[in-house]
Amino acid sequence: MKNKLDFSKPIIMGILNVTPDSFSDGGIYPSTQSAVDKAMIMIEQGATIIDVGGESTRPGSERVSPVEQKRRIVDVISQLKIAMPQNTIISVDTTSSEVAEAAINLGVGMINDISGGKDDEQMMALVAKHNMYYCIMHMQGSPKNMQDNPSYKDVVSEISTFLNSQANKAIKLGINKEKIILDPGIGFGKKTVHNLDILKNLNKFSNLGYYTLLGTSRKKIFSEVAEKNNPEDRVAGTCATSALGVMSNINIFRVHDVWQNKQAIDVAFAIKNNATL
Repeated sequence: MKNKLDFSKPIIMGILNVTPDSFSDGGIYPSTQSAVDKAMIMIEQGATIIDVGGESTRPGSERVSPVEQKRRIVDVISQLKIAMPQNTIISVDTTSSEVAEAAINLGVGMINDISGGKDDEQMMALVAKHNMYYCIMHMQGSPKNMQDNPSYKDVVSEISTFLNSQANKAIKLGINKEKIILDPGIGFGKKTVHNLDILKNLNKFSNLGYYTLLGTSRKKIFSEVAEKNNPEDRVAGTCATSALGVMSNINIFRVHDVWQNKQAIDVAFAIKNNATL
């Protein structure tokens, strides 16, 4: 079936930010062709999903209008659809139903909504109408203020409750349960202690009854834990969390560095299943 993912083994989602200000890779694709070329390299290295984003959601970032998001992503998606293999799909990282609809009309297979359906009340209905995969992420606050002073009484329980609630809402609005993906939102309104607690308890999210996504790639947690201030120096830390995620039955890994994480994921998956791939 077109745009159908195989969840029998871990899936890699390659990050393609066509933004001028993302924390790690903002502004590095000066043309549509350079962005498509990068996506094709990630696919060759093992990515099944390419997540295209036209709005930076780094801490402190300002929101980007739907018109500007579409200006940034439409040509990239159009060209990528022509170039990419049939067994890969495009995801769009947006909280706007206007942007999502434009992307859906171009043939994307997934909407990655960091607001978990909170920002735009039309989003879930749109996803249901087109039978899309829908990633629901947890975020405390907004990108602009989320790291000001995040606080929780029980971070794992509170995130699980939110994700369950939004997933139930999505199902009531017509989204197929098999198309729902939950993401605890590492680094989105969380201090390092919260992120570590989430990573320690990933199995509690994979046991909620939905597919799951982990996005730790190059994030600040590795600066604070491993003293790596340059995002490009955080690849090994990211790989460590990817291996941990495999052991906790996480399904999708959203990463910048595909082949490195694929190696970590393949080794962890082989150990977990006591078999070579």
